[in-house]
Amino acid sequence: MSGSAQSITPPELILHATCVAIEGKGLLIIGPSGSGKSSLALELMAFGAKLVADDRVELTRNDGKIRASCSASISGKIEARGVGILNANHLTHVFIDALVNLEKTETKRLPEEKTYHLLGHDIPCYHNGNTPTFPAALLQLLKAGRFA
Repeated sequence: MSGSAQSITPPELILHATCVAIEGKGLLIIGPSGSGKSSLALELMAFGAKLVADDRVELTRNDGKIRASCSASISGKIEARGVGILNANHLTHVFIDALVNLEKTETKRLPEEKTYHLLGHDIPCYHNGNTPTFPAALLQLLKAGRFA
């Protein structure tokens, strides 16, 4: 190794997170336990999103993208607080297009673009909108993108 520093990025990672797919685009939802990851996923699923993984998301680098999948033992299952573990229509995997970090709350009406560095890739990142329309806004974001 020469005198320059090098960064090593692991090829895979398992996160305590939730992932859904909207029209083939993946949304990874991260945040501490009890922050509402599964609740947000359930709201998006009510709008037609498909579950990829709840509670444990397996991430791998694949063809220059990040692929999210779920272990077989919890595939097609999502926790609904106060109701129990529910069965769900699901996909086996999806490539991640955006990330929601529920640990942080967005305070700006029109926030600047943010990214989250994950497995060597910068993923567009959004903080908790904390509004009733936040799930619908995420749905529209993944369907049609963000106006520059």
